[in-house]
Amino acid sequence: MNGNPDDIFPYEYKGSQKATVNLIEGTVRNGGSAVIESGTGTGKTVVSMTGTLRAVAGTGQKIIYLTRTKSQQRQIIHEANEISRKLPIVCIGVQGRSIRTCPMMSKDPENETGTSEELSRLCSEYKKDDGTGRPCRYYENIGKTDMQKLLTFVGVSHPKPEELAEYCLRKDLCPYETVKHLVRYADIITAPYSFIFMPHIRERFLEWAGVPLSDTVIIVDEAHNLPDYLRELMTSECSAKMLTLAEKEAAEWNDPDVHGGLRVTDITAVLKECLGEALSQYLTGDDGMIPYTFLQDEMMDRLGMSSHSLGMIYKGLIDYGELIVETKKTRRKLPRSYILSLGRFLSAWSTSDEEICVFLIAGGENPKFQAYCLDPKAAAEPLRQCRSSVHISGTLSPLSDYTEEIGLFDAVEMTFPSPFPPENLMTVYVDDVSTKYDEFSNIPEIYLKMREHILSLVGSVNRNTAVFFPSYAVMDRFLADGIRDDIKRGLFTEYRGMTQPELMDEVSRFRLSEGSVLFAVTGGRISEGLDFPDKDMEMAVLVGIPYPKPTARQEALRRYYDMRFGNGWEHSSKIPATRKMRQAIGRLIRSEADRGVAVILDRRTPNLESIEAKLSTDPCRDVAGFFANGQR
Repeated sequence: MNGNPDDIFPYEYKGSQKATVNLIEGTVRNGGSAVIESGTGTGKTVVSMTGTLRAVAGTGQKIIYLTRTKSQQRQIIHEANEISRKLPIVCIGVQGRSIRTCPMMSKDPENETGTSEELSRLCSEYKKDDGTGRPCRYYENIGKTDMQKLLTFVGVSHPKPEELAEYCLRKDLCPYETVKHLVRYADIITAPYSFIFMPHIRERFLEWAGVPLSDTVIIVDEAHNLPDYLRELMTSECSAKMLTLAEKEAAEWNDPDVHGGLRVTDITAVLKECLGEALSQYLTGDDGMIPYTFLQDEMMDRLGMSSHSLGMIYKGLIDYGELIVETKKTRRKLPRSYILSLGRFLSAWSTSDEEICVFLIAGGENPKFQAYCLDPKAAAEPLRQCRSSVHISGTLSPLSDYTEEIGLFDAVEMTFPSPFPPENLMTVYVDDVSTKYDEFSNIPEIYLKMREHILSLVGSVNRNTAVFFPSYAVMDRFLADGIRDDIKRGLFTEYRGMTQPELMDEVSRFRLSEGSVLFAVTGGRISEGLDFPDKDMEMAVLVGIPYPKPTARQEALRRYYDMRFGNGWEHSSKIPATRKMRQAIGRLIRSEADRGVAVILDRRTPNLESIEAKLSTDPCRDVAGFFANGQR
């Protein structure tokens, strides 16, 4: 990174952009944390990169820009390309292992479901030369490649991760291993959250980058997602399906003895009994809280063993699972073991901190035990060990609560508004419907009126429209009721379990189809991770308020927030729902030229103070009038 870092902002400053850059630069220089809510159109990506680069230029420190989605990585690399016109920099996008970029692994369809850890183990076997001339040539070719030439290509072209992968494959190079070599020379590395917050990945990642954590500046993109991400990261679970798969695996490996004459199937049988007992005693609705000692007490009683002996069983499951993994790896098969997963779960459950975890039994088609982590602070430790951190989002308020929950000390907190004319966005709501459970589910007239609103709104103007539902279950109800046939326009859908390529293909077809409709979920990948500039999306219909479903887990989170901040419902339900709605509405306005309308179909909207919406008695008329008055 050579050049003058003082004037590297690649565009003309607008609104609060210069102030934001200066705030970030000063905070990073001082080794602190910046927690920033920056409204739609403030250029969060480019201002955070500019401010950080100005602070670390010439220090040898690296910027690690963390994202939740691959689409966000593309935006970071785009802005790095613009900045590089003034300050030569290298920006590398790192993604988890995937068989789509590995010709060796793609030969076996089983590998499609492989986790990053499993594929990494398998990859290490492919790299070996076992004397039969079978080592991976894509890895071998890296040692024969002029890395300086490749680095020059990256520095000049700033390829997105997919483009770099395609380039490597054309050169017969392993994309993943090539990126591992390149990140050492990168000024900015954009990576998924997991590369910093999962310890075993972080250790290897920093080794590739050639820096200790203390020499990194971490930027957290869409930081409002971080607390929940960290909670899920620290949560462990064991399902009925996992037990069945562990039994099947045990049969394939002669049902090994794990301790004291007990075999794997003895343990799974007892755990299935424990699962059934928990379901009958504690399940209320979707889930139920169980005592912390329930699982251990039941296992000791049914097996006639001490807690020490249980620990030996857990160790035996892990040891034999590791043996299975290593054996599969040498056979070049996906190194997966459900016995290993079971042992790890039991060990994690037995050592979970009951002060910060709630222990649950979840029902449904695949019931499970779950140790759900309520407090994300421990998992956020890397943010207290790095040189500095920047946390930025368009929906982060209340900032002080985020700062405290993540465990940042002496953080600089600031809110910057959107620079776009407020008249470019019209937000209205109706007061004759609601997705409140006892109304939406039990009063047919409410559902039918909601359906009528959706159909009339999407038919009122020939504009690309997104309909955001509070959950997949609510969306599925409308689809099952035949709403697709009644819309009479091209309809595209974000469905549960969609792969990233499938999602992007669906979104691309929506963008290119004039006057089309997109069904999506508030809080999903479309509502938070994608931009829809100009006419790509001009109207958003929000079907209700996405309050979380009342469950034992949600009640535990409410109690946690009660103790932490004093208003548990607001922090566990109201604020998250509001953030999701603001993110969805924010898809409409991405530049000063964009205009759009958001219609909220819920009478409870006035209770959400940060959603500025006016009551509409005729939303179709108001929508048509808005576009007629500013026809483009």
